[in-house]
Amino acid sequence: MITGSIPDMWPRRRFIGSLGAASAALACPPAVAQFRVEISGVGARQIPVAVVNFRDESVTGLAVAGVVRADLQRSGLFRAVEGREALDERSTVVSAEWRARGVDAVVAGSATRLADGRFDLRFKLWDVVKGEELSGQSAVVPAADLRLAAHRIADEIQLALTGERGVNATRIAYVLREGRRYSLRVADADGEGGQVAVASPEALISPAWSPDGKQLAYVSFETQKAVVWVQDVASGQRRRLADFRGSNSAPAWSPDGREIAVALSRDGGTQLFLIPRDGGSPRRLTSSGSIDTEPVFAPDGRSIYFTSDRGGAPQIYRQALAGGSAERVTFSGGHNISPSISADGRTLAYVTRQGGDFRLAVQDLETGAVQLPTDTRDDERPSFAPNGRLIVYATRQGGRDVLMTTTADGRIKTRLLSTGADMREPAWGPFGR
Repeated sequence: MITGSIPDMWPRRRFIGSLGAASAALACPPAVAQFRVEISGVGARQIPVAVVNFRDESVTGLAVAGVVRADLQRSGLFRAVEGREALDERSTVVSAEWRARGVDAVVAGSATRLADGRFDLRFKLWDVVKGEELSGQSAVVPAADLRLAAHRIADEIQLALTGERGVNATRIAYVLREGRRYSLRVADADGEGGQVAVASPEALISPAWSPDGKQLAYVSFETQKAVVWVQDVASGQRRRLADFRGSNSAPAWSPDGREIAVALSRDGGTQLFLIPRDGGSPRRLTSSGSIDTEPVFAPDGRSIYFTSDRGGAPQIYRQALAGGSAERVTFSGGHNISPSISADGRTLAYVTRQGGDFRLAVQDLETGAVQLPTDTRDDERPSFAPNGRLIVYATRQGGRDVLMTTTADGRIKTRLLSTGADMREPAWGPFGR
């Protein structure tokens, strides 16, 4: 057996795992660990919304209104309160009564079990400031999709009240470590409903979603070296994308989904290459005598951000895909890695080292202004939500690796708590499921 730390261009905050000699097992059973949500922080201006428990929601086995409330609070835009009134989507809401209680909007609904075992889930949203109905929907869903339906209700509420698309119905991917075993998992944006995509006694790192959310690229060490795989999320079928001499790492999908950028050391030093999504000959993107790694595409697909030590220490750079020299982007701090770009291309998230601490940093790409939205000391691998409002990242608390989300301004933070296993390498998926 071969053992040793995982090769990395710049050591992350701690040892990740050891290299063994077994193959990964493909499986898709439900994840054993479930999550709870703890929300801390106060938003500058949160819309007070009363979410009344849905009529007969107990027949579903899911606290539908509770899921909606937690989703709204997590966004940082709302102060969701529990309404105990006996209301549903057919009720008449007296706006003045709710306004007197400091509420701007009311949500109520119902759940009905159908003869075939599915559920008819309905809701209505009232704007009690304007005294009008804003939105209402009904959906017939199987029991397995009730939580997803609740997330979609929360997203519809956010869109109706703010004009901004919510991300509660999206998914995250992450790596769970339990003892000496690793698994790549896919879960709802709130951490619930996890499914195992790949399980392995060897390390799994760097998951990356395809733009349509149907595939995941990731790095597996199951053959005792870093190899990039691409896997269909629904079927579990997978294939090797990059298995060249040396290390194959850090996959990132192009915005059109046609190519994947990777970091390869096949020619000696680690440089960036583009590979067609179905495989083929790599096309070299960078040619430097330094380490170039951790690529991420700009939303317009015309340039790529990456980490390089070409200036003597790791910093974030940007380079046009059409060619030309790379431009340094980060100047605050002497050690900056792991770039992530918001969907509008205006904001860069990354990890900066300050003394012995690793902190999440958020930089306005137009002004260059940088802020540190977290109060943790061991942050890793930030990933923007598709609407750019939230960032998921890994950190360490209470002796465990955990996942957290934060609003980009740091006002609202959410910790996703496991049953005790270590969680790392989060990647936020795109809109659509």
